[in-house]
Formats: sequence, C-alpha cells, structure tokens
Amino acid sequence: MTIHTPTAPVQDQPKRIVAIDVVRGIALIAMASYHFTWDLEFFGYTDPGLTAFGWWKIYARCIASTFLFLVGVSLYLAHGRRIRWNGFWKRFAMVAGAAVAISVVTRIATPDGFIFFGILHEIALASLLGLLFLRLPALLTLVVAALVIAAPVYLRLEAFDHPWLWWVGLSATSPRSNDYVPLFPWFGAVLLGIAAAKLASASGVRARLASLTPGRWANPLVFIGRHSLAFYLIHQPLLIGSVWLFSQVMPAKVETPQVNFLKTCQLSCEQSRDTEFCSSYCVCMLDTLEGEASLDRLYNNDQTADWKAHLSDLAGMCTAKTEDKMTEGGAQ
Repeated sequence: MTIHTPTAPVQDQPKRIVAIDVVRGIALIAMASYHFTWDLEFFGYTDPGLTAFGWWKIYARCIASTFLFLVGVSLYLAHGRRIRWNGFWKRFAMVAGAAVAISVVTRIATPDGFIFFGILHEIALASLLGLLFLRLPALLTLVVAALVIAAPVYLRLEAFDHPWLWWVGLSATSPRSNDYVPLFPWFGAVLLGIAAAKLASASGVRARLASLTPGRWANPLVFIGRHSLAFYLIHQPLLIGSVWLFSQVMPAKVETPQVNFLKTCQLSCEQSRDTEFCSSYCVCMLDTLEGEASLDRLYNNDQTADWKAHLSDLAGMCTAKTEDKMTEGGAQ
C-alpha cells in the first residue's frame, strides 16, 4: 500500500509580462545599432568623436537608461513579494562574471579606454543595492532616485578622483572608458524602475500588461529580450569582427593626428558654441599644442593633474584669444 503525503499548495507564480521582453528586445537592437556606429568610428569610417557628442550621446544614454529602468522593474517583479535567493545569486553571478570578463578582455584589447565599470558592472551592483528598496514605499524610492540622479550635477569632489573610486561617479573629472556607467547617476534609473513596478502592481497596470499578447512579429524581440545577457556578450564581437574583416578589404582613409584633433575638437566645441567660434578656437588649440610638441601627450591620454591643469589653461587662453578675434572682426 502506497501512502501519499500531502504537499503544501504551490503559490501561483506571477505571469511573465511579455511586453517587458519586447521593450528589452527593442533596447538591445538599439544598443547594437549604436555599437555598430561606434565600431565604424573606431576603424576610421566616420569622423572621430561622432558617437561621443550630440544626438548619438543622447541616444546612448536613452538606451542605458532603458536597460537600467528594466533592471529595476524586473528586480521588483521577481523578488518584490519575497527574495528568491537561489535565483538571485545565480543571475548575479552570471552578470558579475560577464562584467569581470569584459574588463579583462578590454584591458588587453583597448588599454587606454578599457571598461572598468560599464553597464554590466552597474547592473550587478545595482541589483544588490536595489534589494534594500523592495520593501520601501514607492514615493520614498522616487525621492532617493531623484537625489541619485541629481548628485553628479551638484556634488563632484576631487576626493573621488582616485581610480579606485571612479565607480562612484562623483569625481571632479570623468575618467576615460569605452563604457562608463557609474553608480551615480545611473542607479537612479534602477530605482525609478523599482518604483514604477510598485505603482503598477498597486494600480492594476501590472495585471493589464500581463494580459497583453503581442503578435508573431514580436517573437524575435521576445527571444532576445529573454536572452539579453547572451545577446549583449555575443553581438559586439560579431559586429566588430565584421567591420574588421571589411577593413581588410576596403580600409578607411587614414587621417593625420592633426586632422583628427580638429574634427574631434570641433564636434566637442559645437555642443556649446557656434561653428565659427569653434573653428578658430580649435586651430588655436592645435597650433599651441604643436608649438609645445605636446599633441602626442594628449593622444596618450595623460591623466596627471599637472597636464589636466595645463590643458585647462590652454583652453582658457584660446577661448579668450578667439573671443577677442571675433570681437575685433565684428567691430570692423
């Protein structure tokens, strides 16, 4: 005779929200398009600095914000009722391990701009810190999110300029990296996601989203959205490898350091000044650096305090010269 022991009732698991996978999939495609443009710039097929300024910079920040917002949403949906530690630590180990691998690989491949704290590093740390906010009121979470986002605007200190503290995001000068996503302000996007998920759960929006069933057109987006880490790790090696292969057949035109400096300087300057001013200012900077024979020092990414101070002095001098020149020209 077989005796069947009663089992405890299984709690209903919340239904997976397919719409979140779709949005994450769209963000991944957008990220791939940005990285492809970065690859073209890296191999010299576009102007230097293209992806670092203007609309491309805004585009990149929107993508990163979307990812981190969804991290907060997913964290609450998965662990809002109770923290499922086995699943959490498994996911954390995967993300943290991938982040370390990216740091090692980029340190070897691009030592001048290696990724010491990029999007995966931020996701790993934010996932840990986010656990502290799962039980807090949504309003308080929103207030903390606003403070985290605003902190780098009002609170930048030289004490955080040490390389071991760059991950915080409050250093007086921004370090050079091909993917820099520090705790401040980006943890704020994760907190916004947690707060949004709380409000959606309380208002019934979460249930309505869970009932949505997109058409077959969304299947590819859902697939990559559910395998986001694998997509992230695979897509860039494939893209940069493809551009490298193309460069072996049709290499980009090689520009001189002087031309590259002028193009990058122009793009950077035009974020705050007009084209005429920037053209004159950048020529002044180039002439001064060449006169000092220090252009190579600039391209070697010198991070010493005296060099940064010297560059600041040169920028101030060329700004004054250019403004005087334009004033005299306008008076004639």
